[in-house]
Amino acid sequence: MTMKTAIFPGTFDPFTRGHEAVVTEALGFFDHLVIAIGDNCNKHTLLSPESRLQLIKDLYAGEPRVECVTYDTLTGELAREHGAAAIVRGVRNTVDFEYERTMAQINRRIFPEITTVVLFTPPDLTDIASSTVRELLAFGRDVSDMVPEGIDIRKYLSK
Repeated sequence: MTMKTAIFPGTFDPFTRGHEAVVTEALGFFDHLVIAIGDNCNKHTLLSPESRLQLIKDLYAGEPRVECVTYDTLTGELAREHGAAAIVRGVRNTVDFEYERTMAQINRRIFPEITTVVLFTPPDLTDIASSTVRELLAFGRDVSDMVPEGIDIRKYLSK
């Protein structure tokens, strides 16, 4: 039997409960999930790539089916390197969906052997965006209900 691997790419600055929900759902479809942290030069990030990597590794330390890496190449190239059959993307709303549809079409053109799988964020988490979490943190607000349970985001701020 062939092991099915997928890539879940994103900036994850920071990793939210919405991201966690997508990972949980994706693990129902794939044997191995590579959470791939990209460093998007167009985004002002709060956490360093190393801090984001450590946060996600800490969160999934007990889950052998999850691997976490950083990357600075095309997502499709990373997927090929890991033998991934799919790129997993989470969407919260129609704006996310339109963006992801366009990206999926481009990826299909360049990497025809890799499928994009779109998973919808649970309704109770659709208002959570990493950008909102960053802004609330900048104003000293508590974001514990927006990040995975047990994660103290402030622990990763100074890294």
